[in-house]
Amino acid sequence: MAMMAVVKAGAYGHGLEEVARIFAETGVAFLGVANVGEARRIAMAGISCRIYLLGATWSEERQEIVERDWTPCISSMEEARHFDVLAKSCGKRLRVHIAVDTGMGRGGFVPEQLPEIWKVLSQHTGLEIEGIGSHLPSADEDEEFTRAQFSQFNEIIAGLGGVAAFPWRHLANSAGLLGYDPLQCNLARPGLMLYGISPLPAFQARLRPAMTLKSRVTLIRTLPTGHGVSYGRSYVTTRPTRVATIGMGYGDGYPRHVSGHAPRVFLRGRYFPVLGRVTMDQMMIDVTDATDVMEGDEVELFGPNLPVQEVAEKADTISWHVLTGITARVVRRFTGAAT
Repeated sequence: MAMMAVVKAGAYGHGLEEVARIFAETGVAFLGVANVGEARRIAMAGISCRIYLLGATWSEERQEIVERDWTPCISSMEEARHFDVLAKSCGKRLRVHIAVDTGMGRGGFVPEQLPEIWKVLSQHTGLEIEGIGSHLPSADEDEEFTRAQFSQFNEIIAGLGGVAAFPWRHLANSAGLLGYDPLQCNLARPGLMLYGISPLPAFQARLRPAMTLKSRVTLIRTLPTGHGVSYGRSYVTTRPTRVATIGMGYGDGYPRHVSGHAPRVFLRGRYFPVLGRVTMDQMMIDVTDATDVMEGDEVELFGPNLPVQEVAEKADTISWHVLTGITARVVRRFTGAAT
């Protein structure tokens, strides 16, 4: 099965151009992006790989899509007609994929519309309909519904001429690829799992997280009993407490909502609790029982010793949200692609 490497949202916070280049060099069939801005950044970086636009496009963006031979998914007849006109005006046939809504509710033709729409689409000679795809909204939560989606998708393909009508057939995201049989699909669209995080916990042991979020201890002080720590004084010391300040906060993307839910960090081979609320640029930890901790020590916020899933759970969110929330002021350092 071929792969579309999903690199939207800055390659899930890892760094768009750098990661896109790595995937392109491995020979993936497509790079999947959310919008024209991401596609343009990849093109400007000189990365040679087909680019697939995962979402609907604005009318003013479509001329560039045609000129650059990016591949859009078609969710409406208005899009199809417009792309057809633009392609003909450029003297070319634009390769497009048909998006089908089998339950996501975000875009695509609903299955009942397809037989009639297919007849009309086939008359658009400026378009080469080379693929068909849909999306799984609950592959990590609802197995019964997901299996029904796969079955429906196969029936849709059969009703529109079979696999021969579509050189590319894709439905499986990361959870769909790990936990199900894609059957008639020949293209997978993994996202999260490409970065070493499994949406299905049972498969995490097979993957290695690509990102480690690190900072350093910037200050160490001993606070007396009864001293508040951070905004709102939600934490007050009950003993003389050696407090280490870390140069990382929600302004860097570390989620503030972990506050009060027993978050921890990894430092010098041990775990230390975060005290009080995470602030914009800093956070504090209790190192009273670790006299060896010093200013300048490296601190792991998540990574091989502290799963990003744990941070997400304590923030009442999901791993995708944490990863894509790491802000631009956090320096990305690339140590090489996994083998």
